[in-house]
Amino acid sequence: MTATKSRKKVCGSCTLCCKVMAVDELVKSVGDWCPHCEPGKGCLIYANRPTECRTFSCLWLVNDLLGEHWKPNKSKLVLTTSDDGIEVRCDPGYPDAWRKEPLRSEIRKWALSGETHDVTVVVIAGGKMTLVTSSQEFDLGVVGPDQRIVRELEGTKVVNATVEKAIDAEPEPRGTGK
Repeated sequence: MTATKSRKKVCGSCTLCCKVMAVDELVKSVGDWCPHCEPGKGCLIYANRPTECRTFSCLWLVNDLLGEHWKPNKSKLVLTTSDDGIEVRCDPGYPDAWRKEPLRSEIRKWALSGETHDVTVVVIAGGKMTLVTSSQEFDLGVVGPDQRIVRELEGTKVVNATVEKAIDAEPEPRGTGK
């Protein structure tokens, strides 16, 4: 048996991250095309692109387990990671793209695995978030930067999810000093 070399994935004509990701340095909002992107072609300032763009990692590009059907310009979804888990970011023009098969079933499998490893799977569509679990979906609405998702668990299974104001870290108590 001969070993087969895996083909390196490339963006090619895919530029969906330039639409679904916010870029603070450019004051670019989620859902708006980057002014430096030529859709279907690429970044016009690639050599001088912002740090956020340089450090961005599209999961489809880096994960060999994600097939061609996950390529963002085909699926209409950009997969990213967060501190808590996996984020599925929908092209605003296709907010239900994640519900199509086989994508939906694969997202549910990730959610099932996530329940045992404390990893969340969140779909972001048009500013709204949906927490996906192995058995249900929790529509969380718009979750602001000053808010957090709170999951209610029974064992490792998520039975409810809500959004609450994030509690800022308490300031350190001051010493009495002399």
